[in-house]
Amino acid sequence: MAPPHVVDEQVRRRVVVEDEIKIKTSNYERGYVPMDLTIKEIRDAIPAHLFIRDTTTSIMHVVKDLVTIAAVFYCATFIDTLPSLALRVPAWIAYWIIQGTVMVGPWILAHECGHGAFSDSKTVNTIFGWVLHSALLVPYQAWQLSHSKHHKGTGSMSKDVVFIPATRSYLGLPPLEAAADQEEVSKHQHHHHEESIFAEAPLYTVGTLAFILIFGWPLYLIINFSGHEAPHWVNHFQTISPLFEPHQRKSIFYSNSGIVIMASILVYLSILFSPLTVFMYYGIPYLGVNAWIVCITYLQHTDPVVPHFRDNVWNFQRGAACTVDRSFGKIVDHLHHHIGDSHQCHHMFSQMPFYNAVEATKHLKAKLGKYYLQDDTPIAVALYRSWRACKFVEDEGEVVFYKH
Repeated sequence: MAPPHVVDEQVRRRVVVEDEIKIKTSNYERGYVPMDLTIKEIRDAIPAHLFIRDTTTSIMHVVKDLVTIAAVFYCATFIDTLPSLALRVPAWIAYWIIQGTVMVGPWILAHECGHGAFSDSKTVNTIFGWVLHSALLVPYQAWQLSHSKHHKGTGSMSKDVVFIPATRSYLGLPPLEAAADQEEVSKHQHHHHEESIFAEAPLYTVGTLAFILIFGWPLYLIINFSGHEAPHWVNHFQTISPLFEPHQRKSIFYSNSGIVIMASILVYLSILFSPLTVFMYYGIPYLGVNAWIVCITYLQHTDPVVPHFRDNVWNFQRGAACTVDRSFGKIVDHLHHHIGDSHQCHHMFSQMPFYNAVEATKHLKAKLGKYYLQDDTPIAVALYRSWRACKFVEDEGEVVFYKH
């Protein structure tokens, strides 16, 4: 049996340690403890051959996507020969859905070029990325630059440049203590707090969500919608912009040139065939591509289970691990080059070739354990849930989660 003074010292030390843990975890919502793995430890868990890029394999994926798009387009040329409107309308709708889904494939491949995951050759990456993204009205170099910043700061409340949670104070909500008091009062007085009654209506939620899905991507490019706060109006087309460095002006010019060339082609085709024809064959599927991109990226980074870090506890691998892998079904996952169900691996190792990411994800999952985030919730349900539940985070705390 230990002497009394030894017992007292042990108790004192235990109390001090417990107090330190309480102080530390009080800054971590939900008792979340950040991951301690290094990026090297994570990389070493994945077989080395999965990091090897093969240009021919990548180009074959491009060929496959373009042939598929051409085949779907060719089938659509017969729609107007159908004998009745009752057949033509659903046929056009089917074309828009299918073509919009298929066209995401080249978008993803261009995105891989921007990361250098398409080929070991920077020239090959630039040529294919610029052509494919320009064809979909995406400024290749400009978005490559801003997207790189997103990857470098994912999960950080200060370093990320997109999908940054609003804070309680930014939305003008009452402080946490006051909010708790208001909630208690509401329970007794049977009325809601400051939120508009329309914001709680399912129809309003669906309507705002549909707007963001269709127009969120071009709004991000044009007015930096959902991006980080900037000192003045910025977009992805300005050669002088807070989004870019002065030495990157030439790159922005090249990406703008791609948009101008593609827009000119669309204008020429509109004159040749009619604006309605171009809109039917290209315009509506293009909006479908936008909806897919917003849906995929939003769900990857916005979910009640995804933590966000402040500078004291953030590091690259912690942020990269805080993305959610989701399957959109075998066919869509294949058409989209598995960008949805292997995204955490992509964030960890963005230069890994996309066709190896599924296998690499198995090793990543085993290494990360509880820090690997995967959700099998049906996509429509997940979208609705996140859109309603992920409104803001607290102003204080080293690790914070979305609240509503």
